[in-house]
Amino acid sequence: MANSFNHFLNKFPKVKLPQTLKEEDVRIYSANNDPLPDKLIQEFILPHEGESDDLTEFVPCFRLAGLKDFHAVVFWKAELMNYQYIMVTYEKGGRAIDRRVLAGIVSDGNIIIRSVAQLDADMSILIMSGQTDSKDERYAASQSTTLELELLPDGKMMELV
Repeated sequence: MANSFNHFLNKFPKVKLPQTLKEEDVRIYSANNDPLPDKLIQEFILPHEGESDDLTEFVPCFRLAGLKDFHAVVFWKAELMNYQYIMVTYEKGGRAIDRRVLAGIVSDGNIIIRSVAQLDADMSILIMSGQTDSKDERYAASQSTTLELELLPDGKMMELV
């Protein structure tokens, strides 16, 4: 497993913080990063994502540089009307510690929710979300939300209040 976990990690280029995740960034990741082989998706992504169909796509984005006690990777998951950047933290041996959706677009056909995330050098993650009506594309400012997370030294992501 250690060898396949290293192979999995190598699909995610190391980046330094700060980083921003926006919906259009997936084009850059898709063009610059090699796809994840099905075997690695089965072993390291599906155990915490659940079943996926033939139309579900996973794109490796990046992993955080400079972490000592765990690994943190970000990937793009694309399903029908559900496109998300997801961060998963792993122990050194490959066991998942925590998982969070950081950004993306989700729609139920009536409402579209768009989220962007800012990952900062102090290990804080700011997620800003807003809603629009899918019929007239009006932005509903009253439905905007902000969520702040902290990536802890043990690899867990804690919501700050």
